[in-house]
Amino acid sequence: MSILIRNAHIVNEGLQFEADVFVKNGLIHEIGHNLTAIADRVIDARGLHLFPGVIDDQVHFREPGLTHKADLRTESRAAVAGGVTSFMEMPNTVPQALTQELLADKYQRAAEVSSANYSFFMGASNENIEEVLKTDPKTVCGVKVFMGSSTGDMLVDDEKVLDRIFSQVPMLIATHCEKEEVIRANMAAYKAKYGDDIPIRCHPEIRSEEACYRSSSQAVALAQKHNTRLHILHISTAKELSLFRNDIPLKDKRITAEACIHHLWFTQDDYDRLGTRIKWNPAVKTAADREAIRQAVRDHRIDVVATDHAPHTLAEKANPYTQAPSGGPLIQHTLVAMLELFRQGVFTLEEVVYKMSHAPAICFGVKNRGYIREGYHADLVLVDMNDPWTVHTENILYKCGWSPLEGQTFQAKVKHTIVSGQEVYANGVIDQSIRGQRLAF
Repeated sequence: MSILIRNAHIVNEGLQFEADVFVKNGLIHEIGHNLTAIADRVIDARGLHLFPGVIDDQVHFREPGLTHKADLRTESRAAVAGGVTSFMEMPNTVPQALTQELLADKYQRAAEVSSANYSFFMGASNENIEEVLKTDPKTVCGVKVFMGSSTGDMLVDDEKVLDRIFSQVPMLIATHCEKEEVIRANMAAYKAKYGDDIPIRCHPEIRSEEACYRSSSQAVALAQKHNTRLHILHISTAKELSLFRNDIPLKDKRITAEACIHHLWFTQDDYDRLGTRIKWNPAVKTAADREAIRQAVRDHRIDVVATDHAPHTLAEKANPYTQAPSGGPLIQHTLVAMLELFRQGVFTLEEVVYKMSHAPAICFGVKNRGYIREGYHADLVLVDMNDPWTVHTENILYKCGWSPLEGQTFQAKVKHTIVSGQEVYANGVIDQSIRGQRLAF
């Protein structure tokens, strides 16, 4: 299908301007004024903002093995409804993606059911370095290393293995950084005090600033030692920000960092209201940490904004602190949440587009996506910046059926999402016949 988008207010590459966009054969064919191309579908975008589709570099869609929480079909539909056109999914499924065969199985499944474009991280463990080294950097987004345990127990804590991974893997390594020995010591102290009835407000004290900094600084030291292409996920503390540079262009950085929506949105003051619904690893921490992370996004010490979309059922979340899993669903609401922060004066529109679309494409070397450019894949999202709506269970598309943002009113609403030149979402309706494409790098 060819698509002509007329009269859009485009935000792209640091500019805002009015133009038409003609999409043909899955690509952005022409950008200009008063285009006369004949198209199968014409979208009058007058009054709407046109952004490049969001590239989310960290999601957990729970397939295979954990599909009572989420799956590739449901969560990719939630993604496109939220303006996310491409995702990169993590290996801590059941079984874990620790062999090339298991990784290939995930790609095959996504080709069958995903509404969005997709890529999958190869998982690293203490025992699978030979499998990791077989990974093709042209067709796989990166290698994931858990330097702190989280959902799935894929902890890599053997110092010799870490050194070998950082010295031998030629592609991007993405790390979850929390120092396990610090967390275990903190947990033991809080269990001695509270037993199994630890208050949720203690979460950021157990998975503490020290735990994050010690692990992140270890990863940075290894990367500097071996000139590794390192990407540290979900920064949650002000202290860690000293590890990152903003004096060189992103394309030249060997060490980059990501912030997630929940660390930009919530603070520890929200635990009393939301409980384990905002239990993440790393933990949501202080208002000062949140402000420091926001500033680091603005000044480019933090390069990318993502979700760490990680659903669990409400029944699982209702368990006591020590049994309640960490993670929560966010991908349907990530773009509108960032646009709400724009409305609050936290970020500019240009910063939102850069951190969610351009920067992930640069950071991961995504081929011909992340921009509104002629010749690029047509991954596009049209947003009405003034169409208020409130998150509630009836409009949540996550398989788990809930959101930590329930009750939140957003001023912006996603109206159309185009994935690889196909209009997959339009005014609340998902075209379930459309499939995304595998990302290339």
